[in-house]
Amino acid sequence: MDFLATAIAQHGYSILFTIVFLEAIGLPVPAALGLLIAGGAAARGTLNPGTCVALALSAMLLGDTLMYLLGKYTGWWLLGILCRVSLNPEACILQSADSFYKRGRVLLVVAKFLPGINTMAPPLSGSMGMPAAQFLGLDFLGALLYGGAWFGTGFLFNGFLTSITRGYSAFGDAVTWVIGIGLLLWIGNRVRIWVVAKRLRPVRVRKATDLADSSDNVLLLDVRSHGYYEQGTQRIHGSSRLEPNALSELADGLPKDKEIVLYCTCYREATSSRVARELEDRGLKVSVLEGGFRAWRKAGLPLEVVPDNEMVPLPKFA
Repeated sequence: MDFLATAIAQHGYSILFTIVFLEAIGLPVPAALGLLIAGGAAARGTLNPGTCVALALSAMLLGDTLMYLLGKYTGWWLLGILCRVSLNPEACILQSADSFYKRGRVLLVVAKFLPGINTMAPPLSGSMGMPAAQFLGLDFLGALLYGGAWFGTGFLFNGFLTSITRGYSAFGDAVTWVIGIGLLLWIGNRVRIWVVAKRLRPVRVRKATDLADSSDNVLLLDVRSHGYYEQGTQRIHGSSRLEPNALSELADGLPKDKEIVLYCTCYREATSSRVARELEDRGLKVSVLEGGFRAWRKAGLPLEVVPDNEMVPLPKFA
């Protein structure tokens, strides 16, 4: 038993730091559950409470600062990647940026409790020009509130957690289950998206090579949900932008005498397929580019830089 307690004390801290850091940089790992278990272990004397809190705060601040700097120096490229691995990839940036800016800087204090905002808030702070000192101060308060709430709950309700986790004598074993559950939830969501897509009516699909020499009767439309935020953004040569979240205002102006081909960068062309069905309901002839923008670029087909007058300006804090 003494050997087991020593092993938990030696490895529990590093495991806690790792899972909190992984969540902070956007991986689907439920750090809250890890903090709960750590709080319970601290209440039983297996882990030191002060050390756990210090490590959790350090992991959150380190991960958030890294994401802030990446957001500041890579712009919307990082945000696009985060949206592709998020549980709700469609309109991920638009929703997060809108919520984050409208509610002001203090949203950082509670951002970690808000799914869809928690991982996006630090890189959005960097991309939208929040001063570093202000970000660090607000993020520290948010990390203290988040870590304290979950760790404190685990500490106070240690007896209840012990009954739940009975049979997992080592903290490391319990956290392994935490990480596994997080990954299973992410995979399960992807499977759910696939199942839902299978149940929907199929849409016509066109290959990139077939469209390379398209005639005037084909209209290529870019419906990437992330929009045009960063200078130098590329699109398929000759295509136009169709905002996927404003179809009610834009769809009536589309021609009915041409085939409309949509492309995006979503998982399984989710945005293109959704927009295609909506446009078909309006009597338009619509197809989806198989593989989306990546397939076109991989085939070495012509691209163009989005004109400055079509870029979407987003607000800046500075």
